[in-house]
Amino acid sequence: MNRPVRIANCSGFYGDHFSAAREMLDGPIDVLTGDYLAELTMLILWKARRKDESLGYATTFLRQMQDVLGTCLERGVKVVANAGGLNPGGLAAKLSELAPNAQIAYLTGDDLAPAIKDLQAEGHEFTNLDTGVPLAKAELPVVTANAYLGGWGIAAALQAGADVVICGRVTDASLVTGPASWWHGWARDDWDALAGAVAAGHVIECGPQATGGNYSFLDEITDRRYPGFPIAEVAADGSSVITKHEGTGGLVSAGTVTAQLLYEIGEPAYLNPDVTAHFDTIALEQAGPDRVRLAGTRGSPPPAGLKVALNMLGGYRNTMTMVITGLDIEAKAEHARQLLFARLPEYEETNVRLLRFDRPDAPANELATAHLRVTVKDQDERKAGRVFSDAITELALAGYAGFHTTTPPAGASAYGVYWPALIPAHLVTQQVHLPDGSTMAVRPENHDRRPQAAPAPGPQPAEAALPGGPPAQVPLGRLCGARSGDKGGNANVGLWAVSPAAYAWLRRHLTVDRFRELLTEAAELQVDRYELPNLLALNFVVHGLLAPGVSATTRPDPQAKGLGEYLRSRVVTVPGDLL
Repeated sequence: MNRPVRIANCSGFYGDHFSAAREMLDGPIDVLTGDYLAELTMLILWKARRKDESLGYATTFLRQMQDVLGTCLERGVKVVANAGGLNPGGLAAKLSELAPNAQIAYLTGDDLAPAIKDLQAEGHEFTNLDTGVPLAKAELPVVTANAYLGGWGIAAALQAGADVVICGRVTDASLVTGPASWWHGWARDDWDALAGAVAAGHVIECGPQATGGNYSFLDEITDRRYPGFPIAEVAADGSSVITKHEGTGGLVSAGTVTAQLLYEIGEPAYLNPDVTAHFDTIALEQAGPDRVRLAGTRGSPPPAGLKVALNMLGGYRNTMTMVITGLDIEAKAEHARQLLFARLPEYEETNVRLLRFDRPDAPANELATAHLRVTVKDQDERKAGRVFSDAITELALAGYAGFHTTTPPAGASAYGVYWPALIPAHLVTQQVHLPDGSTMAVRPENHDRRPQAAPAPGPQPAEAALPGGPPAQVPLGRLCGARSGDKGGNANVGLWAVSPAAYAWLRRHLTVDRFRELLTEAAELQVDRYELPNLLALNFVVHGLLAPGVSATTRPDPQAKGLGEYLRSRVVTVPGDLL
């Protein structure tokens, strides 16, 4: 097993391209992985399990395995997925029914919901990492609480002979670090190798986002077919090559890999239960068509605490959108607002947004429209349900001229409040349930987990001279790409420059204050700025933009997916020679 291990991804979220599992077996791979979980997904799985106690896992994964598990067993391809969600044992049992001869292991230990009250009584306050508020002050029922576990339980299960390893809430990168550690026989303190695997895992965890999906520079993608899913060829030293199967759509380039490295990160010291990976030490190299090499990643010991993602039942919400056309948009919106709220009860929270898409003398009807989007939240499901949506429908003949809505009236839906916290790592033990019925405990090593100075990065690229020339106005996106996403109640925007000269300008020009000017939503919010010169990149974290999390935010783009592209559209003044 001295050669690199070929670890393929077939899912970036619950609901991803169904046939990807089959397609990844069209070429040589050693391990098939899939990422099905996110903070919001845990709430979705809780809702499913509340209706049927036997559920709580990603049902699409089971259907995918009905299609491919036999082939995996024949070829010796290991399967590792976090599709177990809140019920990994239940999913493992279903897979055993599907393939009685398969060696199927599953992991537990991440689910802390049953122990929350006891842990609080012992003095663990589960203080919100974003707000500093202890959990006791939330006064909302906790429905899920899962610690992010590392990859050593996966490695132990594979070492014990498992063909399939079903995980609950492990970190996304653990789906790569676990198999790579098993394949290469790494030790717990092989920090650089582990860090390199974390980087590779972070790149492939979101499937085709590493192979041309959601990529800023569409003109670079000459093969516009649905992108092939990514593969990480992880070597014994932790370096890797990111690629895809030959003949599949999309693109693997330094740009597509950089975009994914910047996705949903904070500071360059990327924390993982097994290692701290320093993303500002990563060096990228185009190693051939659709092949990008990641090398030089430095690692240091992991933090003392494990992140815990809690979801609380916040109440019920409903949204209706009224379409306003033509003249007097703002007057019509105010008239509708007054008519509506005169007929409605008081709500715990309301949010009204007038979204302007209209233009004067529009050449088509749809280009003359705006949306009046109204969201209500309340603990009373009935109030937030048809009481609200029927009141909007009743404006059809009594409101402004041209009234219509984008959807029919509907009931309310339960929403969760996301609550990130920490717990000492030594309090959480992974339990590996092996195919023979035995259970193995995997505990954190007693390594020094105190914060340490970051390893010195390798040689830094020489910064280009700042160009001169007469000033010119261009969209920011002519100088950089962007990838944005959610970090609980926060959002991140990673920007990477198209050239060293563009990075020299970007680094000097795009300060936190200038960022706030371009993104007016962030004017009153805390913004952190980080530099990643190896990637010619900056990363910004906007605290509270999505508070209190994806399920509860009233922002139209709840996961901040379009935030980066909006920033690229803003016009900036640059030295003319830069163009």
